[in-house]
Amino acid sequence: MKNLETILANVLTKSIIGSVQIAIDVLTFDSRSVVPSTLFVAVKGTEVDGHSYIQKAIDLGASVIVCEILPSKLVDEVTYIEVENSNEALAHLASNFYDNPSTKLKLVGVTGTNGKTTIATLLYNLFMQAGFQVGLLSTVKVMIGSETHPATHTTPDSIAINKYLSHMVESGCQYCFMEVSSHGIAQKRTAALDFDGGIFTNLSHDHLDYHKTFAEYRDVKKSFFDQLEKNAFAITNADDKNGEFMLQNCKAKKLSYGLKNVADIHGQVLESQISGMLMRIQNNEIWVQLIGSFNASNLLAVYTAAINLGLSEEEVLLQLSTLKSVSGRFQYFVSEDKITAIVDYAHTPDALENVLKTIEEIRTRNEQLITIVGCGGNRDKTKRPEMGQIASEMSNQVIFTSDNPRNEDPMVILSEIESGVEAHNVRKVLTIEDRAQAIKTACKLAKAGDIILIAGKGHEDYQEIKGVKHHFNDYELVQEFLKK
Repeated sequence: MKNLETILANVLTKSIIGSVQIAIDVLTFDSRSVVPSTLFVAVKGTEVDGHSYIQKAIDLGASVIVCEILPSKLVDEVTYIEVENSNEALAHLASNFYDNPSTKLKLVGVTGTNGKTTIATLLYNLFMQAGFQVGLLSTVKVMIGSETHPATHTTPDSIAINKYLSHMVESGCQYCFMEVSSHGIAQKRTAALDFDGGIFTNLSHDHLDYHKTFAEYRDVKKSFFDQLEKNAFAITNADDKNGEFMLQNCKAKKLSYGLKNVADIHGQVLESQISGMLMRIQNNEIWVQLIGSFNASNLLAVYTAAINLGLSEEEVLLQLSTLKSVSGRFQYFVSEDKITAIVDYAHTPDALENVLKTIEEIRTRNEQLITIVGCGGNRDKTKRPEMGQIASEMSNQVIFTSDNPRNEDPMVILSEIESGVEAHNVRKVLTIEDRAQAIKTACKLAKAGDIILIAGKGHEDYQEIKGVKHHFNDYELVQEFLKK
């Protein structure tokens, strides 16, 4: 139970009608979860406007309504709080409701197009292995120490974030590593959080269905760093052309990492194999169990953050050498028939190209590379031809198939992917709508020594079709087909 006046701290209000000396038991933006003594926040979503549910919330017992537009008819027993931005208000209300948990641990946010999950998860694993109690908020899962919770969004809503952080504090967590998506930033879900550090990975083509322009997408990412305080650190990728831009006007301590360009923390890949790579980080050589220049870059970000969170260089290097790949991120196995299958979440042109380049670096070229890829429905359509072009240009054989078609016609998505295939690569392409059949076909085509890449879904254990999520796991399925 919280006093309304207390949880209104830092909330920018336009007007308050009614008493603020009210006890609040529940904070929600979902009218279905309203009970007596609830504070209901009317949020304008992309599909639903919470203002349409204000009366329903009152009928269910809500005693406080926070909204951008006051209803034309007010109920005497209800307190109304008018705000400029309901999402931003919700962020502060949630933080206050849970006693501002982000101020009670070291919270580090990771943002960028690719690498967020890998960096956040590797940092979580590194600090857990070093003996700390740690939290993780990621696309794949939420971790509170060794306790696992399913993840529903890359960046959860403000209430969920603060509830998890509160649980982490209660469990003795000293650190939390969090993926910060562009949607989460734009929708103010992270607005009231006290970040001790931020990490920028890279920026490439993604989410233009939501942000409309690349400049808008870039600027939303930058706003995360603009909000960091001067006692925090801001780490950027010197190899990304947007890396320096991200930290312009940032008040935090600025640091950079890179493999190619001048950076505070510099790394180099000396040798690559399917089982790992030999790297030089600063003046230290280290064997790591991840491969690819994109993972080398991720490891540099992890190293830089860990050092700036107080671990010694010796401890960080020791732990880096033991870290394994994250679920669905270049996850591989070799079958009894010597066929290598790789499952990766690569669902953007840049990520797909990086994975294919990594495979190119470790293959002998005496084998065939068979790539299976699709694109999600109801998402950025402009990247579909690019994905088709990259996959067909960099593979010996390509099978285009369904990803998560959602509410789109799968064959329309596939035709848009095919439109990017250049004439000299058309002979390489097969199109098989059924994803399971596509994976099965690749396994039948593959011979000893060949490599199969299944891109796009990575860790996901479902396929979303017409609003229904069906169990589907690329890694499990390819293992099953290659055993037969």
